[in-house]
Amino acid sequence: MDTIRTEFEVLDERFRNCGGDQWVERLHTGCRWTEGPAYFAGGRYLVFSDIPNDRVLRWDETTGAVGVFRQPAGYANGHTTDRSGRLLSCEQGERRITRTEHDGTTTVLAERYRGMRLNSPNDLVEHSDGSVWFTDPAYGIDSDYEGHRAESEIGACHVYRIDPGTGEVRVVADDFVRPNGLVFTPDETTLYISDTGADPSVIRRFSVTPQGGLSGGELFATSDAGGLDGIRMDAEGRLWAGAHDGLHCFDPDGTLLGKLRLPEVTSNLCFGGVERNHLYITATTSLYSLRVNFNGAPRP
Repeated sequence: MDTIRTEFEVLDERFRNCGGDQWVERLHTGCRWTEGPAYFAGGRYLVFSDIPNDRVLRWDETTGAVGVFRQPAGYANGHTTDRSGRLLSCEQGERRITRTEHDGTTTVLAERYRGMRLNSPNDLVEHSDGSVWFTDPAYGIDSDYEGHRAESEIGACHVYRIDPGTGEVRVVADDFVRPNGLVFTPDETTLYISDTGADPSVIRRFSVTPQGGLSGGELFATSDAGGLDGIRMDAEGRLWAGAHDGLHCFDPDGTLLGKLRLPEVTSNLCFGGVERNHLYITATTSLYSLRVNFNGAPRP
């Protein structure tokens, strides 16, 4: 493990109180493209993807050791944990959403829409009603680098919802170029979705309907440094997004408040630790961590 000097760039005075340790820890490096950090509070460990190497790695909080959690891993990208402490994964290579059960077996939650294979699921979140919402761009079928080259059967890149009772896969947003990261607000009235295919890359804001759909979809934020990728919320309602120069932090009104600068293109993040004040960040070849003076948003 090595360290780099922490660099919070203040762009708005409301960001000045955001801080943390003076050094960002690089917990692991040597990957090709890291993604999908997901923290398991019960086991005090974190899993994350090294997509081109077709493996999911596991970092142990108690020992600092990093080992292989799963390989091959279906070129897994984004992950999250459900309310039963199980791992939910987007497998770009297998073009499906899976759940890892407590006994280690795998359950397929979705792999087709109206009989057509999904493109390459990218990131996902779980709603408190048990439904799983995921994005489905085409990065995993564009080449053999992080999946398997193929033609899209659907012909577009959508956002989907998996019904918790029937397993039905339904489109909830169909006007994205390359939908990517997504996150609910704690009250689940709003869903933010990033679009890395838009030029410039953007984050959009939707209202969640009582019927499990979306309305609105207005522009929330625009990137000034490459694609906006994975997104998470903190307890103050601020939105954090991976970008090419580190993490960008947006106020609920859409203002870019500041950045946490990192030396590699940043893909995703999550909050962990007992108080949800450990920031875990995947960026190109490495996994980074920083203990901060704010907390991740509680699970809805």
